[in-house]
Amino acid sequence: MNDDVPEYSEEEAALHARVKLLRLEHSDLSASIDALTQAAVPDQLMIARLKRKKLAIKDEIVKIEDQILPDIIA
Repeated sequence: MNDDVPEYSEEEAALHARVKLLRLEHSDLSASIDALTQAAVPDQLMIARLKRKKLAIKDEIVKIEDQILPDIIA
């Protein structure tokens, strides 16, 4: 048994996979926003939409991470 790799339940593994996918999408949105802001005439409406979507993804990541590691009130 490998002590370096934590064992996850099926549900936790699915949550970790979802977080990984959301982080990738979040990163892709950052790159898209950066590219749009570099344009000669930036599309402010599209940038605003992408930023809102990026924020929603970040909120979902935090929500899932809270499910994986709930706060312990001592």
